[in-house]
Amino acid sequence: MTDLPPIRETIAKHGLSASKALGQNFLLDEQLLDRIAALPGDLSGANVLEVGPGPGGLTRALLRAGANVTAIEMDSRCLPALKELSEAFPDQLTVIQGDAMKLDHAEIMGGSPFHVLSNLPYNVGTALFVRWLSGESWPPLWQSLTLMFQREVAERIVAKPGRSAYGRLAVLAQWRGQAKLAMKVHRSAFTPPPKVMSAIVHVTPEEAPASVSAKTLERLTEAAFGQRRKMLRQSLKGVSGALDALEIVGIDPTRRAETVSVEEFVALAFALSTER
Repeated sequence: MTDLPPIRETIAKHGLSASKALGQNFLLDEQLLDRIAALPGDLSGANVLEVGPGPGGLTRALLRAGANVTAIEMDSRCLPALKELSEAFPDQLTVIQGDAMKLDHAEIMGGSPFHVLSNLPYNVGTALFVRWLSGESWPPLWQSLTLMFQREVAERIVAKPGRSAYGRLAVLAQWRGQAKLAMKVHRSAFTPPPKVMSAIVHVTPEEAPASVSAKTLERLTEAAFGQRRKMLRQSLKGVSGALDALEIVGIDPTRRAETVSVEEFVALAFALSTER
């Protein structure tokens, strides 16, 4: 590889600025970026998907770690900077211009296992996260998710029952995966600094409970937490069979969603899945 100028110089050279409309905030601290790239473990020779690389700060760190990176970038302004990276790391970087929400990630990665590392654009981060966690096929092709979120969102992903942050994201992340808050990142690390603090969540897939439909669990959690202040007998009455499932599992219908553990939601989904 050739020596690269600091990422700040690359941004200035190409006249780049973070787009609020695209939810962009650039990370420039290369030591911090190297620490983020190290969170999944040894990436030498591993396939990595990155969404929203921008000028390529995290991309550089991933390439330095020896990863084979496929980067999806929507902003055409960033493509020249990414092209320079591709030339500096021959055969390690593939850049795809497009909307990550509309692309088939498994197809892009050639059907091979991959890690996901990304400083996700704030405006699509949660939607992408839910997409990676969804679906009946498990284990997924992704081997880990290492993702930057607003700290509030990160805390919702790792929250435990009884906490105000506990909700649908926690259940979806934890019922067949292990989620942890891997690193807090101060707002001052970004250019421009966002109004909120950030944190990195690391998720690895685990064995899925047998005979539980992901679609059913998603429907249950959407209904339960969509009206989280209501008792389950009210919030779940629109889900066919849910009230009977509460009785089968032995969950008091006067409880509220935030008191129901991940294991209890899985038991409810199992009861509904096996009824059909």
